[in-house]
Amino acid sequence: MKATTTLVKRKFEKLTLLMIMFFSSVYALAQEATDAAVDITTTETTTTTTEEWFTNPLYWVLGALLLIILIAVVARNNKRD
Repeated sequence: MKATTTLVKRKFEKLTLLMIMFFSSVYALAQEATDAAVDITTTETTTTTTEEWFTNPLYWVLGALLLIILIAVVARNNKRD
């Protein structure tokens, strides 16, 4: 009896997750407006932008590399003890 209850519970959970994913995708697709008429007028303005250091991908790659090296060194030192 317990196994049957567990099986039914798992099937119900799977069905619930399937329904949540289905309705989420329907809701996401319903948000797209393809026939919207938008009239945009733009004026040219000159702006200067400065790039922040944290928006540069090079800093992210170097930071990740240093973090991996640090984790490897710490893990290696723990093996020796």
